[in-house]
Amino acid sequence: MLSLVSVGEAVETEPRRRPSRAIRFGLILVAVLALLFGVPWWTLIGGGNDWPTAVFVTGTVVFGVVLVSFPLLMFSGHGRNHRDLPAVIADTTLGVVWVLFVQSILGQVLALILWAFGVGDPARYRIATLVVAVVSLVLLIWGYAEARRVPRVRRVDVTLPRLGAGLDGLRLVLLTDTHYGPIERSRWSRKVTEVVNSLDADVVAHTGDIADGEVAQRRSQAAPLADIQASMARVYVTGNHEYFSGAQRWVEHMASLGWEALHNRHVEVTRDGASLVIAGVDDRTAAGSGVPGHHADHEAALEGADPSLPVLLLAHQPAQIAGAVAHGVDLQISGHTHGGQMWPFHYLVRLDQPVLQGLSRHSERTQLYTSRGTGFWGPPFRIFAPSEITLLTLHAT
Repeated sequence: MLSLVSVGEAVETEPRRRPSRAIRFGLILVAVLALLFGVPWWTLIGGGNDWPTAVFVTGTVVFGVVLVSFPLLMFSGHGRNHRDLPAVIADTTLGVVWVLFVQSILGQVLALILWAFGVGDPARYRIATLVVAVVSLVLLIWGYAEARRVPRVRRVDVTLPRLGAGLDGLRLVLLTDTHYGPIERSRWSRKVTEVVNSLDADVVAHTGDIADGEVAQRRSQAAPLADIQASMARVYVTGNHEYFSGAQRWVEHMASLGWEALHNRHVEVTRDGASLVIAGVDDRTAAGSGVPGHHADHEAALEGADPSLPVLLLAHQPAQIAGAVAHGVDLQISGHTHGGQMWPFHYLVRLDQPVLQGLSRHSERTQLYTSRGTGFWGPPFRIFAPSEITLLTLHAT
């Protein structure tokens, strides 16, 4: 995903910085943290609330301690060693402060409205503070429940004019962005497998971001993937997060679980005389990862494929759709965006990706389906961006 904490990603992807870049990064980090923590502090503690001195001092100390410890925990949790406890604390803190930040901005608007209606100080600030606190608490409780629940099944019909009649009605289940990570979710993973197996899939695809951490760290959470059933194929491609934690080892591990790892290659499935090419490309960040042999290569993925056959392409990011259009792909399936995960973060996601979620058309031939993701990354919250297990039914006409 285009993560809520690019801080953590930056640590892993750019461990060596030139002094000027390090200074610039440090200044940006300080500015971002000052805004994220400063706006909620001003709304809840400072501003015009006129709290008693003890409340003001206590609240300020709490904000200060959290502000100072947050980047330390983030670097510790999302650095090379993937330390789980610091990661859980930092990610949860980020989710909480993001919600408080957004609601605090809205709270300032509410305070202005109350002022316009003649509500005096400090009453209007305290009313706004109460509303911010209550709404934030409700959103965080609800968002946590949404993140931890087994995803609902989202059913989508897709017409591919070049699909042969023998494959009409093919049932394709899409998983993506499971992000097995510092919060242990083996039980959740087993329940996801149960749901997938209830869908009678012909093809099951996982479009990357399996886990945050090495195979050895997340093996138990990923183990239920071995039990997923599909009558024709189980296929997988890497996401950007694999390149933070042993991409080639994840490719090999998925192969050991019985999945076809489509590392710039394709397979072909056939039923009743009709065939479909299922191809996969590495994530678009693979080339810069330093992992030997990893880069997105559509030509290699489709090499030897019959050009008269329809093509289903697995590519982690919707932004890879240009390559799909250029190579005549009929349907690309992707994840990465998480549907924004925590409103209104989706506005930032759209700066990087052409699509947030759902089915979209990008040429006369090429369509794209973007999943909101099966799991969550980082903050254990989903706010106005529910997770999904997607059942795509492919139709010839």
